[in-house]
Amino acid sequence: MPKITLEHVTKRFDKFVAVEDLNMVIEDREFITLLGPSGCGKTTTLRMIAGLETPTEGRITIGDEVVFDSEKGINISPAKRDIGFLFQNYALWPHMTVYQNIAFGLENLKWSKEDIRKRVDEMLAMLKIEQFEKRYPSELSGGQQQRVAIARTLAPKPKVLFMDEPLSNLDAKLRLEMRTELKRLHADTDSTFVYVTHDQLEAMTLAIRICLMKTGVLQQYDPPLTVYSDPANLFVADFVGNPTMNFIPATAEKTGEKSYSIKALGAEMSFSSSEPVGELSSGGENNAVLGIRPEFIKLGGGKLGAGVYATLPAGMETTVKLSMGDDIITSVEFGSVDYPLNHQVKFDIIGDDIILFDKESEIKLAKGSVAL
Repeated sequence: MPKITLEHVTKRFDKFVAVEDLNMVIEDREFITLLGPSGCGKTTTLRMIAGLETPTEGRITIGDEVVFDSEKGINISPAKRDIGFLFQNYALWPHMTVYQNIAFGLENLKWSKEDIRKRVDEMLAMLKIEQFEKRYPSELSGGQQQRVAIARTLAPKPKVLFMDEPLSNLDAKLRLEMRTELKRLHADTDSTFVYVTHDQLEAMTLAIRICLMKTGVLQQYDPPLTVYSDPANLFVADFVGNPTMNFIPATAEKTGEKSYSIKALGAEMSFSSSEPVGELSSGGENNAVLGIRPEFIKLGGGKLGAGVYATLPAGMETTVKLSMGDDIITSVEFGSVDYPLNHQVKFDIIGDDIILFDKESEIKLAKGSVAL
């Protein structure tokens, strides 16, 4: 099974830079999600690895084979890259049955009828669609069509499976079911999965590693929980997590190798980290941003006070919006709780994953805890 390596890959469309100097390694049998807002370059990146788009510069290697090198003039065709591509619209042949759709690629590869029958039966069983073998795509639900498309893509045993927002046409319940199936499918096959999505929940739940992009530039490439708890910059912190992280204006001053003194939320607090902290770009008022996930705002005690702006119960958890002057802070409480509007509550900031960002550069300076 192959490792995929991208070295200094850039793609320009005239003066527009879709992907800029991208370096990343996708290890054998990983499940990678390319995540980011529309226009960030994630689909272009996928298409360049697959050979459907030609990079302007750089080098792409799949396994031991260089499939693209701008300096040496190498550009291997998609058909010779041993990859499968699953599109957003499934692209099933409407005049062919489920069996014929899955067998189509194998017939083009000149497989014997006996081998085709055996492989299609394996795919039908793996995707649990045996009963639909003789049906046409128009007779299937969206989820069933999705499974047929996956079966057809996996049938030739590609080493790498590319998926470009394949669940975006499904309803919320079916999307959740198909996420589960895709994760199981990855465990059952020996393929490397590369998956494009703009849905951060989809990326968090599916991926072994997330490649988060913004305007063609790689922002962070790490496991999902690392991206969530240790974001590299303000963009990453804001994009990943629902409800989003609280970003609180702060005035910070470095007081030691692993500490700052901070003024935020009308209070003075000390920030301590287990690792050396970064240098602030500037001094003065509001030179930093304190990033606090909603689950670290603990209600029912503490030294900070706020008024309840809104309470949003959702059964298993409740989102509580707090008002502190011009700041609106989000807290997430486990279970169903309710507060009257403008009710005064006390809260504390608890946790070791509080992030301090530099306001000017927007990069993470430190991760640690605060004490009032």
